[in-house]
Amino acid sequence: MMRSVKLRKTFYFNKAKMSKKRFKLLSSPFKLATALSLVALLVSYLAPYIHPATIPSLPFFGLTYPIFLALTLIWLVLWSIFRSKWAIYCLVVLLIGGKLHFRNFSLLSSAPELKQANGLKVLSYNVRLFDLFNPSFNDALASRNQIFDFIRSQEPDVLCLQEFYRQDKPTNFEVMDSLNLIMKTRDYHERSAHKRRTRENYGIAMFSKHPMIARGDVMFEAQGIQDFNYCIFADIVKGLDTFRVYNVHLQSIRLHTDPHIEGEEVKTYGSKKGAIAVYRKLRSAFEKRADQARRVVEHLKTSPYPVIVCGDFNDTPMSYTYNQFQLALLDAFSGSGKGLGTTYVGRLPAGRIDYLFYSPLLNAAQFKIQKQTRSDHRAISCVFHKKQP
Repeated sequence: MMRSVKLRKTFYFNKAKMSKKRFKLLSSPFKLATALSLVALLVSYLAPYIHPATIPSLPFFGLTYPIFLALTLIWLVLWSIFRSKWAIYCLVVLLIGGKLHFRNFSLLSSAPELKQANGLKVLSYNVRLFDLFNPSFNDALASRNQIFDFIRSQEPDVLCLQEFYRQDKPTNFEVMDSLNLIMKTRDYHERSAHKRRTRENYGIAMFSKHPMIARGDVMFEAQGIQDFNYCIFADIVKGLDTFRVYNVHLQSIRLHTDPHIEGEEVKTYGSKKGAIAVYRKLRSAFEKRADQARRVVEHLKTSPYPVIVCGDFNDTPMSYTYNQFQLALLDAFSGSGKGLGTTYVGRLPAGRIDYLFYSPLLNAAQFKIQKQTRSDHRAISCVFHKKQP
């Protein structure tokens, strides 16, 4: 009997020993994969602080930050199960990121309650040309009308539209009269490229229910007619308060213009030529947005009034572009939003690329990412109010 018990103990001991050896053998590639994930996550933390032209590959780490973060969290759980010191390494790297992680989601809103009647409600929306290029013209008209209904339901004081489209009259795709009627105003500012042959205008626009006492543009480098990359601003008076509102559309990637790209998808993932073409377009866009952001930030610093900047920035919170604005202004989502901040819902996952920034002289409340998706972007809105002295 004693011999039987001893043999059984020896068997289980040897089995445990073999399992431990097997895990040790398997853990080597896991450790390497974990180390690579941690290094990549650490490198992504640098992306917001270094100009894209300085280290051209760095913005790609910032762009793929969510992947490295997810991998690190998975490794943290797995190594914790095995009580390995690698779980501590994962935790340390996550803690190094600190507040950077909260650029992508917000747990609790710390904003004061503000009523729209006492503040300025700004609605920003990339309308993707009101779905103009839908293969069915009737479907395009239906999408346009749904966008109009959505804007009407929101009752904004200021409406900022990116990838705006209108035709000169006479038109079979009416836009201006409807928007003027919805906003109950003709206070309006637009910058667009005009196609003389078809009498079409592509760009960005701003509508206000309150008087615009001044209008202007922040000039970017020369660009093509379908780039839509502009920045406009207007000084808007509501009651006794004056606000300067900027509407921006920064450099888009525009992959679909490349012969190796179909729509927004790479046709030739296995093609070296196609991959190089995509890399070059992304690299160029990172650098152009950094320069455009610098120009806007330099301009807004000269404003005599509290500033609100909104639009499609085409860059994530882990980018140099975002960081330039965040250093000068406050992010409305971080202060008064909740949950994940996803605003882009197109084929290529990009997360949060639409923002509302504001001056420290203002309070922000009721930040919302709208669910209406007649575009590849979700609209964002917020109410702003001047702080009392």
